[in-house]
Amino acid sequence: MTNNALFYLTNNDMPVVSHANGIYIWDTQGHRYIDGCSGAITCNIGHNHPTVIQAMSEQLNKIAFSYRTQFESQVAVDLADQLVNITEGDLDKVFFVGSGSEAVESAIKLAVQYFVASSQPKRCKFISLSPSYHGSTLGALGLTGYEPLEAPYRSISISSIKVPSPDLYRYKEANIEEHITTVLIQTENAILTAGADTIAGIVLEPVGGASTGGRMVTKRYMEGLRALCDRYGCLLIMDEVLSGMGRTGKWFAYQHFGIAPDILTLAKGLGSGYYPIAAMMARKELVDVVDLSGGFMHGHTYAGNPLACATGLAVIDVMNTEQLISNSSKQGTYLHQQLELLALKHNCIGDIRGIGLLQGLELVQNKITKEPYPPSFNAFEKITTLAKKRGLLIYPRRCLNGLAGDHVLITPPLTVTSEDIDEIITLLDESFTAFEQIK
Repeated sequence: MTNNALFYLTNNDMPVVSHANGIYIWDTQGHRYIDGCSGAITCNIGHNHPTVIQAMSEQLNKIAFSYRTQFESQVAVDLADQLVNITEGDLDKVFFVGSGSEAVESAIKLAVQYFVASSQPKRCKFISLSPSYHGSTLGALGLTGYEPLEAPYRSISISSIKVPSPDLYRYKEANIEEHITTVLIQTENAILTAGADTIAGIVLEPVGGASTGGRMVTKRYMEGLRALCDRYGCLLIMDEVLSGMGRTGKWFAYQHFGIAPDILTLAKGLGSGYYPIAAMMARKELVDVVDLSGGFMHGHTYAGNPLACATGLAVIDVMNTEQLISNSSKQGTYLHQQLELLALKHNCIGDIRGIGLLQGLELVQNKITKEPYPPSFNAFEKITTLAKKRGLLIYPRRCLNGLAGDHVLITPPLTVTSEDIDEIITLLDESFTAFEQIK
């Protein structure tokens, strides 16, 4: 039990953080940790970057907060323009909020209001994947397919229609192409069963995050979802809260597949841990319809505040100046290769998956059968604890609906070097060696 007034997910005492720089964090006892997961896959440009600190300080000396219905903020306008530019014209309207959950809530509400304004009020249902994670507020939680998070709140949340996520590791069909066909058929059947004229959108992460451990999809799957949305008149909504802002080696993960969404959410890497900021982006045609109906009936007090937007602008400046998108791609390839070599040494590593600096390791009892560890063994907690004792932070979860399938994410800041990755691999090697000795 903790000895202070705070409470979160865990009641265990944790080290008290002292300071950080680059990819390193120190606690008040002087222990140094490699931030091998960028906090919560958030600190994309690393800690204590002078460019961001300077930009935030300069903005604080002007004004930290102004309310969006009273003033326009030039830094908000400039950041919106920057975000439109990095989607290369796929999305051209931006709505700022403070967190990933808020961004997803905003996407849900924009989609529903768009259909209400378009005289299609029956379109109020959403299809999402299982497993998945889209946030902890009630609307976003309704989209989430992760049993431990859903169960306590089922009586007060409205669940989406869940369809299976592609699983390129545990599929049962003869090959991946047949598996993708099966999943797309299941998705279409779900649309038809619910009533195609009641579906507002299909929501997914183009590369899986905490709920799936970097689970990938294929270009054909993305093309199939786009075709289903076009066929049945609903919207394609992509949640890039975790995978966006350079994490996968492109600004956004959807750009790897060449399939653009109608609505996009982003957060984490946009503020890179320096200040809370997130955004929902959409096609202008959708926003114009909503504007003509009286405006978007939604908002948050801190949405688009100058300090947050100045921070986001500085983060993008650092990413461009230091060429962190290309570094994410290059070092992500190297990290994946080194993780594959690590898996050859350790039988408990069943699968390596992901793209760029979003890499996941799934743990198994048997590589041949892919049998997961029993939930009571808490493999994901054990390996995370062993790594932390050695000075490496990694991000644990379970990828089989949150009930089994232990995995960890290896997602260092985009500033990471090959030498840093070698150190990460050494510490992982030591941690897995110790893990395999646990009976």
